[in-house]
Amino acid sequence: MTHPPAKCTDRARPFVLLNLAMTADGKIATANRAVHSFGSPRDLAHLYELRATTDAIICGARTVEISRSILDNGGGHFTRQRVKRSLAEHNLRVIVSGSGTIDVDADIFRTQFSPIIVLTTSRISPGNLTRLRKVAQEVKIMGQREINFPAALRWLRKKWQVQRLLCEGGGELNAAMFRANLVDEIHLTICPKIFGGSQAPTMAEGEGWPGLRWAKQFELSSFRPKGPELFTVFSRRK
Repeated sequence: MTHPPAKCTDRARPFVLLNLAMTADGKIATANRAVHSFGSPRDLAHLYELRATTDAIICGARTVEISRSILDNGGGHFTRQRVKRSLAEHNLRVIVSGSGTIDVDADIFRTQFSPIIVLTTSRISPGNLTRLRKVAQEVKIMGQREINFPAALRWLRKKWQVQRLLCEGGGELNAAMFRANLVDEIHLTICPKIFGGSQAPTMAEGEGWPGLRWAKQFELSSFRPKGPELFTVFSRRK
């Protein structure tokens, strides 16, 4: 990072960064979800650079399962960067699933280097709740039908001392965070690829907003070409 990590002015919740790679036609995966990771090694390093500035990572359950990610810190240089910033060696890991239908045999649950928190709703079945409590440090119900993200983030700040939270998608989680006006900064890597397809997912999935007046407003803070990719940062408009 070339500048000090920003902090949230709302002391009740963490500062939220959203990080993703996107094709030139605005897709974050192919229509069949078979291809979801298509950035360069530099883009992957940028992801770990961002993780090295945060206290926690939040990710949707399907994204964790499909990518087989364990939400690690990258080791080596990135671990040293965390220590230099007086952060814990590893990020807290937060998985989101409104129904609690997460594969408890997923790779992430086979690792013990940092706590795993599951955010869910009252829709979770007793069986899923029991299974998840065996593999996660905490399963927190945050809403009846939908997750109350403002309340969830306040809880993460208060109980787990999360000051900076990195959101890594997918599109439905991103959209929920945008709807709740919780995204402070977008780190977007634009890749020179075209996926096409009306069913290919985009940055913010779901119903969307009905008109321009409801659009979430951001300002371009920086952009930097690196090889074939363009690394951009957008900040929420004050």
